[in-house]
Amino acid sequence: MIAPNLTLSEGAVIPYERTIASNTWWSRLVQVVVEDLGYDFRKTPWNEMSDKAHDILLYGSNKSYTVSGENRFGEPTKIREKFTGFVNELETRYNSTESDWVRREIGHFMKNEICPDCHGQRLRPEALSVTVDGLNIAEVCNLTIEKAISFFAGLTDKHLVADREKLIAEPIIKEVKTRLQFLLSVGLDYLTLARQANTLAGGEAQRIRLASQIGTGLTGVLYILDEPTIGLHERDNKRLIDTLKMLRDKENTVIVVEHDRGVMEAADIVYDFGPKAGRHGGQIVASGTVQELMDNPHSLTGKYLSRRKQVKRINAPITKESQLMVAAKKSLRGQKIVVRGATGNNLQNLTVEFPLGKLIALTGLSGSGKSTLLYETLYANLGMYLGYKIDDVAAAIKGLEVPAGVKRLCLVDQSPIGKTPRSNPATYTKIFDYIRKVFAETPEAKVRGYDASRFSFNIKGGRCEACQGDGQTKVEMQFLPDVYVPCDVCHGQRYSEETLQVTYRGKNIAEVLNLTIDDAYEFFTGHTSLREKLHTLQLVGLGYMTLGQSATTLSGGEAQRVKLAKELSSNRTEHVIYLLDEPTTGLHFEDVQRLLSILSSLVAQNNTVIVIEHNLDIIKNCDWVIDLGPEGGEKGGQIVATGTPKQIAACPDSWTGKFLATEFASD
Repeated sequence: MIAPNLTLSEGAVIPYERTIASNTWWSRLVQVVVEDLGYDFRKTPWNEMSDKAHDILLYGSNKSYTVSGENRFGEPTKIREKFTGFVNELETRYNSTESDWVRREIGHFMKNEICPDCHGQRLRPEALSVTVDGLNIAEVCNLTIEKAISFFAGLTDKHLVADREKLIAEPIIKEVKTRLQFLLSVGLDYLTLARQANTLAGGEAQRIRLASQIGTGLTGVLYILDEPTIGLHERDNKRLIDTLKMLRDKENTVIVVEHDRGVMEAADIVYDFGPKAGRHGGQIVASGTVQELMDNPHSLTGKYLSRRKQVKRINAPITKESQLMVAAKKSLRGQKIVVRGATGNNLQNLTVEFPLGKLIALTGLSGSGKSTLLYETLYANLGMYLGYKIDDVAAAIKGLEVPAGVKRLCLVDQSPIGKTPRSNPATYTKIFDYIRKVFAETPEAKVRGYDASRFSFNIKGGRCEACQGDGQTKVEMQFLPDVYVPCDVCHGQRYSEETLQVTYRGKNIAEVLNLTIDDAYEFFTGHTSLREKLHTLQLVGLGYMTLGQSATTLSGGEAQRVKLAKELSSNRTEHVIYLLDEPTTGLHFEDVQRLLSILSSLVAQNNTVIVIEHNLDIIKNCDWVIDLGPEGGEKGGQIVATGTPKQIAACPDSWTGKFLATEFASD
């Protein structure tokens, strides 16, 4: 949070670096406080101030300060106010904001600490002194679901309570065991009862809600689930499918949005949408039983379910620029990154080798330690080794061996590509830079003296100032979430009327931003570099998306594929380690094929790609597999097997291997 060698004006307090750098009332107040303490706001580094000054700046004081300046009407103003301190101000904003993004950003500067009084057990000593079979309530809540079932089953078997107490306890124990069994049935046996909700993955949270619904015993309910298999290993998919069937058999209706083969094969009716995505979709291509879908020649899903079409390893075409870069890039095949003594979370003193120049899959049951190995262990430690600024705390390791040729690390996650409506695929991939240059070269732009900056909606000049280039304005609602409506001046076009008068091939800049990527590829004939960048977006299956589609409307999978397209066209000269966490989430078989082609192309460009994955179509096409387990939670954190997919399939102790063997037999 503090950069001790910097002055406050240079951003010594990192969360307020931008706020203090701008001429805001807050920055003026900070300047007055610093000068009152006897220091120079612009010249005195943080580490040259006294402890007392640090305390006042961080936690405030009861003193009032006079702040002078101009108000928004340009009138001179003086206000006396108290300074609450940087830390208190951050806490207030964190607790009062309705923005998830603001809360997440502030959260980067916060950490959880165990309470020194209760040592994380949450209760007073009096409550913790009550035990059942030697365990207090906090100790019971720290049991995994699987162990908790055994614990409560043992209470009845051991007759630990007197007859009168047993009469009271039996129905309670029965209800607890039933609810625990529901959690077990949806594959969450590795979770502890006290697991914090904000640490759960989306798929885990959805399955917990599903388990709670099973316990209600209701009938005549319509259940709608969106990809409940996210994060589930193939072994646990059967448990989930059995749970969904249980709900159906209780005279409920279950509608599931899903791409998993097993769920589709277990469904009574399947509706296949298409024929393609975006503007080219929105139709029901086929419907009926799985067999009817497979027999329908118009159903792309049916072709994959019947295995008439299969996901295969084919490199996506590499651009001419990329081919030159690959020729110049030194291959690191045959070398490896070695992590020694990894003990983060449930990892059991692992030594893991990551061979370079390969497509590597991290596999294993849910909770087996894959995310800990990828994020806290490899990403955090390798990132620090390479000099990256890493927000996450690195998990403990005993050693890290990195070949000299490894210079760059890239985490391609499903986080948004931008935080405001101004961010879009065109700006993120730098395609918009090319488009603005095209418009600046038009005869009309030259006559008017417009350069490329005139066609940016991020700076003054050509944008609509009423909405500042957003194309929409925010309407604050008193008791409801804020509503965004199209700007009533530019009507959502983002630009001033003068800028929109400049056209290229009959379209103005706003109309070009409304083109799909497929249409833009055809529109910009003769612009080779621009078309190559557009083509990479087509290769990752995003041809249906418009160039100017707001980043806030993209799904996680779409955002991830935009990032992959950018990397595919980046033409980097150094070896890159790419890390991805379940990139097939939300993808159809056809999209998985495109994704596999992109990942293969990155490897073909002398890079290394490491993915956490449960999708068998990806795993069986990888060069190398690191399988963790053998189970989840306390029973995980070990390396079960490493090798090629066929070597994993031959391992009798690997759950992943069992399903890979079946998959290979089906090919």
